[in-house]
Amino acid sequence: MSGAARVAPLLVSASNQLVTRHSSFVTAFSRPTAREWTRHVGLFVLTFMTATFSGVLLAVNATDIPEPALADPAGWVDYFYYLPAYYVLSVGLLAKYALAHPELLVQGVTFAGALLSILLAHEAGHYIACRRYHVAATLPFFLPAPPLFLAGTFGAFIKIKSPIPTRRALFDIGVAGPLAGFAVIIPIAVAAVLTMQPTTLPLPAATDAGSLIYFNEQPLFRFLVWLFNVRVENSAPNPLFFAAWIGLLVTSLNLLPVGQLDGGHAVFAVCGPRAHALVGRATFVLMAASAVFGWTHHGTPSGFLYALLLLILLRVRHPQAVDEFLPLGRARLAIAALTLAVFLLSFELFPLTIA
Repeated sequence: MSGAARVAPLLVSASNQLVTRHSSFVTAFSRPTAREWTRHVGLFVLTFMTATFSGVLLAVNATDIPEPALADPAGWVDYFYYLPAYYVLSVGLLAKYALAHPELLVQGVTFAGALLSILLAHEAGHYIACRRYHVAATLPFFLPAPPLFLAGTFGAFIKIKSPIPTRRALFDIGVAGPLAGFAVIIPIAVAAVLTMQPTTLPLPAATDAGSLIYFNEQPLFRFLVWLFNVRVENSAPNPLFFAAWIGLLVTSLNLLPVGQLDGGHAVFAVCGPRAHALVGRATFVLMAASAVFGWTHHGTPSGFLYALLLLILLRVRHPQAVDEFLPLGRARLAIAALTLAVFLLSFELFPLTIA
């Protein structure tokens, strides 16, 4: 027997002992308490409320909402009082208008329910995979955004509190979230395409400056339009469209192969740390270059924000699994190919155009 053949079983035995000790330690400390359940459910409910506000705002005609009755600020110091008062009154006026028009409230609830279903499925995928491998993790944290801001939420996340035992665990935990979220996106996107109604109003949303914001469809939407032979010209995006559109945007960003994003975990597990670093840098260069093109040709500065976030992620060292020797196997390589397909269906290099 060669020296390598004698050493390999010893390494596998040692790694198995480490994983066993890791599992027994985590199992005793990973059950959520009643207080934790209360906190996480409370954040979910609050996020549902703020997302409902955003759904109403997407559905309402901005010209139907009266302006807050406030005197114009006399000087720059007055803006410290004017801006918060204007915001609070605007939220109140929108809420009052929505209560007087229940159909808008229904659309807001539809948007919030669809969007949070996607986010919940994503984080539940991560959480269940963590439980499967006895990795200590928190319940999903849902982050509410102030009403009228973004989609009413800053997203959701779980916090992993113990080491990842194996490469297989790292891979499974990383891809479980995007795959679970995408599985929920598909029926929402299908319903969105099949229920679009013709409109005489402009499809994009008008900004205060008079510009128009175009929501560029991701490949999944374009495929569904072709599959069902649906005419979307002069059709108004509905709450399900916006929820699926945001869900696809979040999925594609999470699957970028950079740092500790879900895509970064997958590349690290499949290809190793060196390839993970090279692919991450190449992705950053591509996104930074596209940010300039997005600004000059699509009028949106969001690409610079993405490039900055990726730069920060590149500087954070990716943790290694306790056992680096356990191979992924063919089944997981097939799932890696499926995950790549999900990324390609979700990713739109220029999701917004401001004209």
